[in-house]
Amino acid sequence: MEIHFRGKRALVTGASQGIGRDIVKQLAQGGAKVVAVARNKDLLESLQKEVPSIDIVPCDLSDWSATSRALTAVGPVDLLVNNAGLAILQPLTEVGESDVDQLLGINVKALIHVSQLVAKGLIERKAPGSIVNISSQASMAGLLNHTVYCASKGAVDAFTRAAALELGPHNIRVNCVNPTVIMTAMGKLGWSDPKVADPMIQKIPLRRFGEVQEVVDAVLYLLSDRSSMITGSCLPVDGGYLAV
Repeated sequence: MEIHFRGKRALVTGASQGIGRDIVKQLAQGGAKVVAVARNKDLLESLQKEVPSIDIVPCDLSDWSATSRALTAVGPVDLLVNNAGLAILQPLTEVGESDVDQLLGINVKALIHVSQLVAKGLIERKAPGSIVNISSQASMAGLLNHTVYCASKGAVDAFTRAAALELGPHNIRVNCVNPTVIMTAMGKLGWSDPKVADPMIQKIPLRRFGEVQEVVDAVLYLLSDRSSMITGSCLPVDGGYLAV
């Protein structure tokens, strides 16, 4: 199944590393003009050296006004990947106000804001569009020491469904992808100890963690016209974790 994005402009948040970085590369390879957004300017510049065709926008998405200014200036956007996310994991009894503010600020508030900006542009242009939000299996299952993180990703799923309902009449599709542990550089670091990894792997029917490309493939499918009748969906990329 061939998927291409020629003639499309795509915006990817959290684009400087991990899953977001690979999404940028694959979209550009598929012919899209990509705008990569992240806080870390140095990492964005290194990505641009790898993929010279992209535009980069250093921006702290937790700053509402700065985000509005930065993203309004990038021009029309057809495809959006809300990949920027934050994980602060700790017992509920130790959660502080700043932890809640940071997690909800990036995982929920910023995602809603960026989606709003892109949706407004699509509606004004009367153009079709596709938005994919990166959620988590944590939105659908309780995970130890993940209370606020689980809550934030549950909000992403709920927002996805409601936005799909509202934006569908404008031919704008909204979906999300819900990965398990993915072997990014950070994932490899955090799950390198078999004592930590093995209990989780035993809960996954495929008995392994996911690879970055497996998430990227799901995102590209949902962005593409190949999924033209799919909206409001939450697609687990979890090796069957949620089936147990």
